[in-house]
Order: sequence, then structure tokens, then C-alpha cells
Amino acid sequence: MLIGAHVSNAGGLPRAVERGVERDCQAIQIFNQSPRMWRPTDYAEHDLAEFRDAMSASPVDSVLIHAVYLLNCATEDRDMRDKTLASLIQSLRVGAGIGAVGVVLHPGSAKKGDVPKAIKRAGKVIKEALAESERCDLHLEDTAGAGGTLGRSFEELAALLEAAGGGKRLGVCLDSCHLFASGYDVRTRDGLADTLDEFDGTIGLERLRSLHVNDSAVSLGSSRDRHAIMGEGELGEKGCAVFLSEPRFEKLPCVLETGRDGGAPAADDVALAKKLRTRGNAARRRVKKSR
Repeated sequence: MLIGAHVSNAGGLPRAVERGVERDCQAIQIFNQSPRMWRPTDYAEHDLAEFRDAMSASPVDSVLIHAVYLLNCATEDRDMRDKTLASLIQSLRVGAGIGAVGVVLHPGSAKKGDVPKAIKRAGKVIKEALAESERCDLHLEDTAGAGGTLGRSFEELAALLEAAGGGKRLGVCLDSCHLFASGYDVRTRDGLADTLDEFDGTIGLERLRSLHVNDSAVSLGSSRDRHAIMGEGELGEKGCAVFLSEPRFEKLPCVLETGRDGGAPAADDVALAKKLRTRGNAARRRVKKSR
């Protein structure tokens, strides 16, 4: 598992790598544009090359781009759809330019509308964005379910993947907080194992490409997306250790999005994640020996 954090790229793309190194990250995640504005950042080729050079000279092994939260691939509003499509295409192109393993996307929201129709609309936008870009994968992130957000169940994610064409560039990013909020109890080894068995049967583990590890400030099945600092929420240190030590997550980038640096992950948060992974692995070995 490549443990890391979402980091800022303020000051230029290479600064994101520097911040990842400062936090002892093996993986980083960035926004490719301001999360509060529709205007895409127009990176020149030398900007992308500088990032690739910074990555190759660092111990950071993997980078993800998170598409900004303004996007709604399922919208019925034409202007919103056009803005969403343009932003998603740009994210995928930047991802290809910096060598990202994928762009993580919240698929969109049906709000109070018809979910199957919303999934079809989202699938069309995603399929078009993939056709207008090359190489970079797209990871659909599971959601907590509030506000009609799509992807709150593995069945919805499977339907979205199918609606988007089911191509090889399509994958999934699983978030521990979102899983818990949407009713998947991933706090225990058995609960997480059952969840992944269900994922494998519904979608296929080959589609699992990245992870977010976030504690939850709200209870199981609450359908609310409320992150907590690792170890201080409903998952707790024990639950986070279980998630971080899951054998089927090996080699995947796993990023923290919440922490003690003004709400963002700090070096201490990344260090705690690595400590909990070690603790979780030790607990799994003890259980294995006792059987």
C-alpha cells in the first residue's frame, strides 16, 4: 500500500511533490484546478515536465488527481453539463501529462430525480470525456449517499461503469468514510472482508484502483459525508488499522484527505496511518497464528 495525502499545489505543480516529501508520502493527490472555480488551470508542457522531474527525483511513487467537487455528470442543466465535461476532460489530460495513475471523480447527483436516468446521463458525460482524452484512467469514487449522490452502493457503481462504456480506463476509488456512512461496516476484519467480497462479486476487484482513508464523524449508515481526523471518529484507530492492513489493498495508492494541518493531512497524520498499518498487520498475523 502506498500511503500518502491530499496536498496543495499552490505555487506550481512541483510544490505538491515537495509537500508530499515533507509529509513522508508514498502517494499524493492534488486538484488540477481551484476547487472553488470553474476555470481550468492552463498548464504548459514545461509545467507538466517539471512535475514529472520532481516526481522522479522524489520517493513519492504515485499521484492521483481529484476532479473538483463542482462537477455533476448527472445534471439535467445543459450549461452545467458543458462545464462539467470540459473540466473533466482537462483533468484527464493533465493526469496524462503528469503521469497520474488516475483521476478520482464523484460521479454526480440525481438530487431528487430518477436515479437510473441520472446514471445514464452521468455515463454519457464520462464516456465522452474518456473519448476526448488519452491514457489517464478515471476512478469513480463511492459516495455516502446524501443529496442523491450516485455511487452509494456497489450496484450503483456497477451501473455507472456500464453506462460509461465499461472500458479498461474505468476504475473505482473506495473511501473508508463513505463506505461506512453508506452502510458498509468496515471497522472489523470480517466486515471489511465481506464488503470486498461483495465488491468483487458486483464489480470485480480488478476495477479497484485507489483508496481514500478517512475516519467518519457520523454513525454507520447515516448517509452523511462527514470526515473525522484519523482515529478520532466512528472507525477509530482500530478500524483504520483494519482498513490500512487489508491484504487486497496491497500496492494501491491510499491517501488521507483530512488531518491536523488546518483540516488537511499533516506529516503526523501520515505517520499515524503508517503506524496503524503496522499495528493492523501485526494483529492479522496473531489471528493467523492462533488458527
